[in-house]
Amino acid sequence: MKKKLIRIILAAALLAATGCSAGNGGSASVTTANGSAEAETVGQSDFMDASETAKAMGIGLNLGNTMEAYNAGGCEKITYKWIPTVGGNTPTDYETYWGAVPTTQEIIDGIKSEGFNTVRIPVFWGNMMENDGKWDISPEYMARVREIVDYCQRSGVYAVVNIHHFDEFIIRRNSLEDCEKIFSHLWTQIAEEFKDYPETVVFEGFNEYLGGSQFNESGELTELSKPDGYKLTNALNQTFVDAVRATGGNNSERVLIVSGYWTNIDLTTSDQFIMPSDTVENKLMVSVHYVDNSMFWSNQIGGQKWLDYIDSQCALLKSAFTDKGIPVFVGETTATYPDQNFASDAEHKDTSECLEIVLDSLTDNGFVPVIWDVNDGFYSRTEYRIKSDSDREVIRRITQKLS
Repeated sequence: MKKKLIRIILAAALLAATGCSAGNGGSASVTTANGSAEAETVGQSDFMDASETAKAMGIGLNLGNTMEAYNAGGCEKITYKWIPTVGGNTPTDYETYWGAVPTTQEIIDGIKSEGFNTVRIPVFWGNMMENDGKWDISPEYMARVREIVDYCQRSGVYAVVNIHHFDEFIIRRNSLEDCEKIFSHLWTQIAEEFKDYPETVVFEGFNEYLGGSQFNESGELTELSKPDGYKLTNALNQTFVDAVRATGGNNSERVLIVSGYWTNIDLTTSDQFIMPSDTVENKLMVSVHYVDNSMFWSNQIGGQKWLDYIDSQCALLKSAFTDKGIPVFVGETTATYPDQNFASDAEHKDTSECLEIVLDSLTDNGFVPVIWDVNDGFYSRTEYRIKSDSDREVIRRITQKLS
């Protein structure tokens, strides 16, 4: 009872500081990897549960094209054996390789001041790694990621750290058994680095490649069958959770985000997708991307078909996860809508208006939306503000609604 009271006080304090209201965490009643109705629990956590954390995270912004940048030329060929070095092989060389400016405290402070309460930090951990089969993360690269996480800590925003693009490199070239060993080793190193950090550091297992294609014996990328894709997805999510929990410290109860099959909503809401078993209760979220992705690429934005599709995708997520006490983390959602992607009969023709429709839909369903952004895209990393005044007003209205 005492621990429960401490947890409620902590939740109230943090949520008050972020302008969010507290909510009750639900108990997940889903099939877990060990076949039980719910995850095995050990003791009672002092950290907020996943549902409370989702409320506190509000809306977020990706620090895209920074720490996940790498020399990708030829990466879809079997002859791409290892990651080529960039420049002087320093963290800054990679961080700026795709056009970004180096991340600073001022950039993160500006993100916070614009109303965002979460920063997603994508990371390609293979940069500066020795090609010796050990998969040991470069201490210099780790230190730079930690420095950016520290910026987030000082600014008062959640930092979400993942494995981004490097998951593609590994999955394409290794058996499931070897993938499990490699990812367990990678996540053990990452988790050890941050094991003493507070609950405002959240780990997200992977990016978009769970269930992705692998090289066959002829060196051709071959799509996995659906059963094999789900087997790989479920196994690697379990590997991620087990590796983090085994490091102890605050990682014993830290909220973790497991990645969907391709982060595709239809595939992830299938009953073949199995949430990992866990050693603590109600500490897992699930990650998907883009509730309007197919409408974007088929140039149907702004029409009734687009609106209906958003509603249907949100309904799938709500039924499969939110209603069962598992928060949904939309790790990437659209920032702006180019004119060419609008439907010919679009009722909503303004990019900021469409942004607000999507963010309203996501937050009304209790999801955590994180806008995908790159250098000088939605948010200026040199002026420390949202570039468009109308977009700025949308974010202001959304954060006011959540407070």
